[in-house]
Amino acid sequence: MGKHAECCEEHCVHTDLVNKVLKDLPDEDALYDLAELFKVFGDSTRVRILFALFESELCVCDISESLDMTQSAVSHQLQILRTNKLVKSRREGKQMYYSLADNHVVTIIAQGLSHILE
Repeated sequence: MGKHAECCEEHCVHTDLVNKVLKDLPDEDALYDLAELFKVFGDSTRVRILFALFESELCVCDISESLDMTQSAVSHQLQILRTNKLVKSRREGKQMYYSLADNHVVTIIAQGLSHILE
């Protein structure tokens, strides 16, 4: 295997496949937004919070205790997760409860975990 092992040995463009890729490729704004979403998942602290919320709706105190983090640190990360529409919140009296925003987030976490455990 030479330094070009990942390259084709012969230049041969499959025009039908290239055209399908180009037709189905999202626009640059959508691709940028998708890359930004994956950056949010690039932080292990946020992933830990998301996984905790995968189990159950939790208040900031519960998350803080479960993950051995300060409430301030948890709140900061939750704000990032809320901004990126990965978690939602609801107030009950003096408590603020957080949960995963929707089934898409549940699927992303479940599929990601399944992928790394293969």
